[in-house]
Amino acid sequence: MAFDPQQPFLRAVGLENGLTEKVMRGPGYRRLFRNVLVSAATPPTAVQRVQGALALQHEDAWASHASAARLKGAPIPTIADEHVSVAHQKMRRHHRGLRCHVGDPSGVVVERGVRVSGDVPMFIELGGQLGLVDLVVVGDWLVRRRGIDTNKLVAACERSRHKDARKALAAARFVRADVDSPMETRLRMLLVLAGLPEPVVNAVVRDATGEVIRRYDLSYLVVRVAVEYNGRLHAELVAQYDDDLERRADMDEDGWRLVVVTGAGIFQDPLRTLRRVHRALLARRMPGVPLRLRDDWRPHFPGFSDAA
Repeated sequence: MAFDPQQPFLRAVGLENGLTEKVMRGPGYRRLFRNVLVSAATPPTAVQRVQGALALQHEDAWASHASAARLKGAPIPTIADEHVSVAHQKMRRHHRGLRCHVGDPSGVVVERGVRVSGDVPMFIELGGQLGLVDLVVVGDWLVRRRGIDTNKLVAACERSRHKDARKALAAARFVRADVDSPMETRLRMLLVLAGLPEPVVNAVVRDATGEVIRRYDLSYLVVRVAVEYNGRLHAELVAQYDDDLERRADMDEDGWRLVVVTGAGIFQDPLRTLRRVHRALLARRMPGVPLRLRDDWRPHFPGFSDAA
């Protein structure tokens, strides 16, 4: 293949193609890893960094774990190192900023021109890198955006002999279909881990003719309580704000109780959110609602040290 400095390359390859050490140390090139460079004219991307990591590995290596997630565009928190996998221990090569694992190559696919863990193997691998809630976020995304079947995901985790399969299985059992956003996943997990009944995801309400008149992020249909996450978009766009007001008026006429949750209600004061939903469900006499919230949510959300 012709040398292309706009693709990650080893320093030795650059020397072989006429580049000098001085030139490669200059502003025209950006270092991805030690001895891996790329033209500074190219914008940094997840794919580019993964390609740089693979340039340091055996030719049969593939992107895995968090690197596979970033390449696919999965919603994961920031994880500094790149992660690759190889089929055998003797093929591992260690470099700063790069973690090399031993994995099963049977689940490898090619995506965006890069060898990468398949969706389900990646989910299982992430069991060792993400907490429960963040992993469920990825699982909901895989179902919504990548067409993964929830039952097949659970079954794959049950069959897997990967060291992190047990953690992945715990998360897979919480994965649901039709979830619109990571924040909706986090809100649902907050409620469920606190011991509240699991709400229905994206329930549809129809009028007498069968026409869809409303859709709720999370809802308890039997008692007409809806719980919805509203981002800043709802407050900042006038048209959206007006639609929300009209929608709430319609809900009031139909006897629905709406509990609106913002980002602060999840990341800053989740206990307040839980108490609001708890009170609403108790007031509507929702079956299965405990008198006291469980503390299982606390390790996964802010407020771990707060009093119950």
